[in-house]
Amino acid sequence: MRTSDQDIVWKPRLARGVRLKYDEIRGEWLLLAPERVIKANAIAVEILQRCDGTATFAAIVDDLAAQFSAGRARVEADVRALLEELAAKRMVDL
Repeated sequence: MRTSDQDIVWKPRLARGVRLKYDEIRGEWLLLAPERVIKANAIAVEILQRCDGTATFAAIVDDLAAQFSAGRARVEADVRALLEELAAKRMVDL
């Protein structure tokens, strides 16, 4: 069940100048932006790898729920929370 029409039109992508990179020396994923670095946990990486500007929020949620055999409502809440937090930090465009 989708919670709002707004979610259907979101096509999240990394903001300009932001990239997701695996640091082999540290063995961790990083979200890199000008003058900022955020460590990305495994769940964030799964979400961010799908944020290509073409997949909708709903499609990302459906894909993750199917891949991890998780309840859609829980996945939707987690994805929404991460994307809204990163959008507030101007690291993701919705």
